[in-house]
Amino acid sequence: MAVAVVVANRDYTAADLRRMMSKERDGQVVRRLSALALILEGHSRTVAAEQSGMDRQTLRDWVHRYNAGGVAALVSGKSTGRSPKLDAAQMAQLYDLVVKGPDLEIDGVVRWRCVDLRAQIARRFSVDVPERTVAKWLRRLRLTRRQPRPFHPKQDLAAQETFKKTFAAWR
Repeated sequence: MAVAVVVANRDYTAADLRRMMSKERDGQVVRRLSALALILEGHSRTVAAEQSGMDRQTLRDWVHRYNAGGVAALVSGKSTGRSPKLDAAQMAQLYDLVVKGPDLEIDGVVRWRCVDLRAQIARRFSVDVPERTVAKWLRRLRLTRRQPRPFHPKQDLAAQETFKKTFAAWR
């Protein structure tokens, strides 16, 4: 048989908790206040949990939180999420790397692709990420995927001008 849950925090009565329920906007907090009000009215943990749509163990955990922190402890906390793989300084370095562009002799590429940047990130920051993540980071840094057409480092500008003149005369 279920052992009764003891609400040690007697700051509010069951009627006070029900008044708070009518003003609360968060549905989860309303359910928790309802369960606490039922317990304060003398109902068993099983009945209070069933009427509030939760498990007995979950209700017991919320009662302990209420006893420790009051009504404010009934609000679900927000998860901070996973920490980013690159911090702000590293993202700034990535931005500078992309804006500066690659050096053919050092980097071995004429323009940055996500696969190339992924290798640079792994080499510089010791972080292994998929190419898709690199694309997301570039978008977050407001760097467009469109880039000017790469030019060959050994191109001859004089030959190009001569070709333009002779081609125009030929037409």
